[in-house]
Order: sequence, then C-alpha cells, then structure tokens
Amino acid sequence: MNSSLIFFLIIKILTCNTSCFQINESKPVRNYWGFYAHRLINKSAVFLLPPEMFGFYKKNIRYIEENAVNPDARRYIIREEAPRHYIDLDVYGEHPFDSLPKYWKEAVEKYGLDTLNNYGIVPWHIHTMKFRLTEAFKRKDTEYILKMSTEIGHYIADANVPLHTTENYNGQLTNQVGIHGLWESRLPEMFAPHYNLFMNKAKYLENTQLEAWNAVRNANMALDSVLKFEREATQKIGIDKKYSFEEGKHQRVYSKDFCKVYHKMLNGMVERRMRASIKMVADFWFTSWVDAGQPDLNLLLDPNFSEEQFQQMQIERKRDAQSKKVNSRQHETVPID
Repeated sequence: MNSSLIFFLIIKILTCNTSCFQINESKPVRNYWGFYAHRLINKSAVFLLPPEMFGFYKKNIRYIEENAVNPDARRYIIREEAPRHYIDLDVYGEHPFDSLPKYWKEAVEKYGLDTLNNYGIVPWHIHTMKFRLTEAFKRKDTEYILKMSTEIGHYIADANVPLHTTENYNGQLTNQVGIHGLWESRLPEMFAPHYNLFMNKAKYLENTQLEAWNAVRNANMALDSVLKFEREATQKIGIDKKYSFEEGKHQRVYSKDFCKVYHKMLNGMVERRMRASIKMVADFWFTSWVDAGQPDLNLLLDPNFSEEQFQQMQIERKRDAQSKKVNSRQHETVPID
C-alpha cells in the first residue's frame, strides 16, 4: 500500500465518529470553526509534516488536538484575547486590503492600537505566534512548542473562516442570526467525515505575514456567498422547516434538511476552507522549525502527559469558558424566537 493511500485512510479514520463513516445526526452541536473542526484541523495538520517532525507531533497529537480550543475559552477571562480571532475588514472601507498595512508597526502608526483591537488583529497575531513558535523551537522547550503549535493552529483556522472577516460575524446585521455557528460548527460536524483532507506535505513559507493576509483575503472573498446562499436556502426549504428540535438539545438547531440544502449550495466551500486551514497550519509549523535551525525533535524531553493532566486541562477549559468575566462575541447560538 503506497504512502498516499495510507495517509488518506488515516485522515478518513480521524474524521469519523463512533458510527464510523456515517453522519452522527444525534450528536450535540458543539461551540466554537467549531470545537470539532478546530480539533480536526490541528490533528490533520500533523500528518502533513516531514519525518523529522512527524514523530514528535504524532506522539503529542492528543495534546495538540484537545487543546485546540483553548484560545476560545480564554476569550471569557482575558480581554485582549477576542480580537486575536478575527478582523472586521468592512470597517476599513471598500478596499480594505489596499488601505490596511500588512505589518503591525505600520498598522499601529496609521490607525492606533485601540482601533485595531476594536476591530480585530488576527492576521498580525498569527505572525506574532509564528515568532513565538520559532523561539520555542530554538530553546528546545517541549511544552512551549506544543502550546504555541496548538494555539497558532487555532488562529490560522479562524483566519480562514469568512465570518471572521466581517462586523456581520453572526448575521446580526442582515437578519441571519446564528449563521456563524451554522457555517463553522453545524456543517462541519455533519459533513466533514466525507471531506477529502488529503494534501501535499508541508512547505516552507518565505513570508508568513503575507500568508496570513492571503488566508484572510481568501476567506473574505467567500463572505458574500455565505450570506447569499443562507438566504436562498431559507427561501427554498421554508422558515417552518429551517429549524428543528433534536433529542438531547435544549434549544432548536438548524434542521438536517436545511443544512443539506445550504451545504450543497456552498459547493464545497467549507471543505475548501478546512483544507486551506490544515495546510496552512502544517506550513507554519514547518517554517517555524526550519527558521529555528531544524532542531532534532527526537532529543526533546518527553512531557508524557498523564490521564489526570488531560482531565485537569479539560476542567480548566470548561471553567474558563463558563467564567464570563469578559464579554465576548456570541456567535455560537441559534435564535430561539
């Protein structure tokens, strides 16, 4: 069996739930590129790494997967966290990619720190995270390498989501409230097991800052279709069939029939954005390692996380997400009335 086929089979297994290759339609909708998608993106990126990196990342794949949503949990306890996940391009005029400086220093000089933080900093923050990961590799700091690898994966994935590039992030400005969770949670959980996530190996990036902006640009180009097709799917399926109540849920969700119609109209968009996220995560990991001098990862100390440590990480994530010390954008809910 050749290596390409082996990789394809591994990814198919990773995207399956316990029903294996069937959509688990009774599975609760999760929050966050959804909780499920963030984990899948980080996990899948591991398999694009070269042999010199693969062993270390594969050994720690559970940490990289399970902690993929940590930045989302921090949105509720750290005020500075939320802007790292998005950028509201529409506030910068009709041609934001012409007016917005690509580098942080120039952006601060032009708009000021307060304005940038008010409307999101995700492309610049990805670049910052890349340098942190490179430094972690240089120091051969195992736990910091894992933390930075895991968290840069989250921000990269967010930058590839169309609704993370607009003030209308949850359809609240166009009477489409709930569309954020629909696009990045409900659809991936229903359809990702059937996506083709086979891709070429990670490559070196000459300019990671511009790559971050390319991701945001590509995501933003899809925004109009995200909103347009949701409206068309609503008209086609009918508002009375758009939502449903499912076993184990305490609020209504987008119905399976509506999701199937909407997903078909999007014509592979969610899969393309997920593939772009996975490849970009692997590319950033690889580039950071190369820029650090390609240290031998086999010589790093083994963190050897215990089951108790993983359970404690889960408790801390849940605690942070439920603390609500800081108001953050609410985009995971489906409208109740």
